[in-house]
Amino acid sequence: MRIITLNANGIRAAARKGFFDWLPEQQADVVCIQETKAQPDQLTDAQFHPEGHHCYYYSAEKKGYSGVALYSRHQPDRVIEGLGWDPIDNEGRWIQADFGNLSVVSLYLPSGSSSELRQEVKFEVMARLMEHLKTLIKDGREYIITGDWNIAHKEIDLKNWRGNKKNSGFLPEEREWMTELFDTVGWVDAFRRVNSDADEYTWWWNRGQAWAKNVGWRIDYHITTPGVGASAKSTAIYKEERFSDHAPLIMDYDYTITTKA
Repeated sequence: MRIITLNANGIRAAARKGFFDWLPEQQADVVCIQETKAQPDQLTDAQFHPEGHHCYYYSAEKKGYSGVALYSRHQPDRVIEGLGWDPIDNEGRWIQADFGNLSVVSLYLPSGSSSELRQEVKFEVMARLMEHLKTLIKDGREYIITGDWNIAHKEIDLKNWRGNKKNSGFLPEEREWMTELFDTVGWVDAFRRVNSDADEYTWWWNRGQAWAKNVGWRIDYHITTPGVGASAKSTAIYKEERFSDHAPLIMDYDYTITTKA
């Protein structure tokens, strides 16, 4: 089972940069996209509904902002949009597809880098999401929650960690939240199960030659329940082409998708 996640920084912009030409070659079972920045009436072109995929978009109410999507080669048993509370819902930040006993989620956690107010929003979302994740891990299903979590967990997960200790995305409270998620609640950072290397990043500033010098952050994840997490086989961060300021994060699992149908 191959699952890909990408923060597209605008699905239409990613399309212009060749994302939909690259995608069929990957033979992914599920593709999760964040920051589509598009409304349904802007996604009617066939390229936004790749052949052979069931495609689902969950857009933000605000035009040109946020939004998530999920493409699947398998017909889901159920698709869930949102979590029943804002800003997850009105900003289009959670879409979930259920396949038998497996749920795959495209999640776009808010960034707090633009203002103190948005950082407070981020903390509020994190607090509510933690309670939800504590519930999910006990419900008997397997989950793969992919996407842009906007947090680098450890020093190994960003190049300039010393200079970012007071910046959103690497604040002590954010890092402790992720540690609790993994070490106490029991969720799994699937990437780190199969790759313990440094200098493995998924996002780079669009300035200062950050991309060329690989001065990046690992803020895109596959966060899973232990069962499916243990089946993670391999991973790759695709950097041969650049579709976005993020790179596609590809993970292969020794797991077979089944549906009730």
